Parts: sequence; structure tokens; C-alpha cells
Amino acid sequence: RPSRAPRTHAADVVAGGHTSESLQLLRALPPARYTPRAYIVSAGDGLSQQKAEAFERSLAPPAGAGAGQPQHAQSTFLLLPRARRVHQPLLLTAPTALYALLAAFWHITLLPALRREPFADVLLLNGPGTCVVVLAAVWISKFLGLPAPRTIYVESFARVRSLSLSAKLVRPFVDRFVVQWPDALGPGNANGRGECRGWLV
Repeated sequence: RPSRAPRTHAADVVAGGHTSESLQLLRALPPARYTPRAYIVSAGDGLSQQKAEAFERSLAPPAGAGAGQPQHAQSTFLLLPRARRVHQPLLLTAPTALYALLAAFWHITLLPALRREPFADVLLLNGPGTCVVVLAAVWISKFLGLPAPRTIYVESFARVRSLSLSAKLVRPFVDRFVVQWPDALGPGNANGRGECRGWLV
């Protein structure tokens, strides 16, 4: 889009430190340009949604500055089933991951196709397992020739010398793969699929 055109920005928001990191990454972006924003939240993760809502309130204009504008007019929330529950045995992960993928496929592939526009212009991913099924839905869109967002994966600040499992899985498939510590890329940065941008959070 033209540089002044607003962009829809989707953030993958989940539990724990990933939520805080995702919101810090969003805070570095000009909100007027990257709006409206959509947050992807794992079902049952009310705390992450509360944090995202508080973040949106912090971006809202002062009382009286935006008369008639709903407080959360610039954001929406998409609830997806968890791809894997905490302490869930690996053998039982496949059914829940498939269920999460089907939900992501509906919201990120089919509905946008009916509307003839991508789910978002930019999709920011930051570590949790949910981002794997979200990225899979994006790739289904691409395979079918449907509108799809550009994807940026930012590895967690906590990953200093190695990548998380989610990062290893998505690395070949995202448009940009970013780490915050140079050693996390691994020896020689195989295939050049990654870049270190220093501390982002």
C-alpha cells in the first residue's frame, strides 16, 4: 500500500512473556499507520486478552479528543483453540493441533477469501505454539492463490544461544525471521534465513 495508507496489523498474543514481548514490539510501531489491529489469543487465555486491551487503552486519545469513537474501535480479538495444552502428552497433541488449524483456516483463509481481502497486511509472530498453526493457515492461503499477509517472526528475547521449537518450525516459511541475539541464528546462518536486529523488547 502507499506509505500513508493504514495497515491492518495482526499480533499473535498468548500467555506469559510472549504476550509482553508482542505488545512491546507493537509499541514501537506508529499506531496511526498500523491500524486497525487484530490480536490472536488462545482460547481460555483471558490474562493475555486483558493485557492487550490495556495496551489498546493506552493508545486511545484523551477523553474528549476522539468524541464518538469507541474505545476499542481500532482493535479486534480472534480467539483460537489452543494447539497444545500445558503438560499435554505429545501423542495427544495431533488432535488439538488439527482442531486449532481448522479454526485458523476458517478465520485466516476462508473468511478473508469471501471478503476478497487478506486477514491482515502484516502478521507478527513471537514464539508460542499457536503461531505455527496460524502460519500454516497463511500458507494454505498462499497455496490456493488467495490474499495472504506478510509474516514476520521475532524470536523471544530469552532465546540467546538456540532457537525455540516454534522458531525452528516456522523459520523456512516466514517472510522475515528475526532474532535478538546473534548466536541464536546458529553457525553460519544456514541459507541466510534469518537476521539479528539486537534487542527489540
